[in-house]
Amino acid sequence: MRGFAMQSGCETASIGTTGTGACSQEGQGEDRVADGDGEGVASRLSRPITLLFAVASGLAVANAYFAHPLLDLMADDLRLPRATVGLIVAVTQVGYGLGLILLVPIGDLADRRKLVVIQSLLSVLALIAVGFSSTGVMLLASMAAMGLFAVVTQTFVAYAASLARPAERGQVVGVVTSGIVLGILLARTVSGMLADLSGWRTVYLVSAGLTIIIAALLHKVLPPQENREERISYPRLIGSLATLFAEEPVLRIRAVIAMLIFANITTLLTPLVLPLSAPPFSLSHTAIGLFGLAGAAGALGAARAGRWVDRGLGQRTTGVALALMLFAWLPISLLPQSIFWLIVGVLVIDFGLQAVHVTNQGMIYRVKPEAQSRLTAAYMIFYSIGSAIGSSSSTMVYAHAGWNGVCLLGAGIGALTLAFWAVTLRATPATATRAICSA
Repeated sequence: MRGFAMQSGCETASIGTTGTGACSQEGQGEDRVADGDGEGVASRLSRPITLLFAVASGLAVANAYFAHPLLDLMADDLRLPRATVGLIVAVTQVGYGLGLILLVPIGDLADRRKLVVIQSLLSVLALIAVGFSSTGVMLLASMAAMGLFAVVTQTFVAYAASLARPAERGQVVGVVTSGIVLGILLARTVSGMLADLSGWRTVYLVSAGLTIIIAALLHKVLPPQENREERISYPRLIGSLATLFAEEPVLRIRAVIAMLIFANITTLLTPLVLPLSAPPFSLSHTAIGLFGLAGAAGALGAARAGRWVDRGLGQRTTGVALALMLFAWLPISLLPQSIFWLIVGVLVIDFGLQAVHVTNQGMIYRVKPEAQSRLTAAYMIFYSIGSAIGSSSSTMVYAHAGWNGVCLLGAGIGALTLAFWAVTLRATPATATRAICSA
């Protein structure tokens, strides 16, 4: 790897790219391209609004992850076989994937404020349906619908990115994505506590109430968007996802990395309740959910990854974070000896996940500012695929090979991800890795 130099007050990187690594000077004109409202729009992205984006994103995505520590309760309540409980998570991710394709791209056409409010209210209906599910079929259908509308969290990311100034975009994406990762991780803690207090159904009904409150706040404080000059039909909009993927190498590379890192993390999270709730640990769901706090601490440690991308350190951040995700499986594999090692592993793997995910998004949002919703959708489709693969395969592996089998699967995915990143270093365009100077 080559070193980093200071240039015009910004750091610049040339690791693994074909370019020279010069600092990219992006002016305020991109604000106008991104959202058609220029400097006035960017100035409306205050810190409180950025934090609201983070909170709303975290709650929306948490809905798709509440089930992880509740799988045994759901299975027993609705008489589902333990070996197939991973399907509860898998169908949620399938719904999420469909939402990425069918709903998220609309943000490049419609007023995103109206879009996020409507999707949030539809999420409320899906959450209520989950809470009142009486059969396995109804539960799976309701979970799929909930996953479909949970993609509103990705509309938040694209919305915030479109409002941010170019030199601050990575930082803003980092803050909002931190909310998403914290939502994923803290979902385990909250759902475990509520389930122990009053059953698994309460988790989804409480979330429905909170989502209504968030929707009201969003409608009140988010800035409206001006009508875009470019108008394309909905079929062409959806079709352009494939065009973007074919034309943009950084999107292809980072989407595959996203698929692998989220397959890695769900390989850990989905079957984790099974050994922890069984002897010799026999932990309550509240105690199991507390492992989300350890993961949250790790994720918060990587919250600055967006700034590292803005400074041109994206490739170095990726390499270090992926190596940490692979290493994390060593202490995780020592769970039978001590829960302490699991806590260490969760801290490390979630730090790596957050750092890579923020770095990925910071890079792809440089490609086409006018297509940020579609870039988000194309990228996150692979996240959904990876999550579905990890959640469904890990429970089957656990049923046949126990915790050691899960750890071998996770380590194998980690090694594959690191190898893929190394092979694609020079294929990544220099424009995605350069530092961005303030205008």
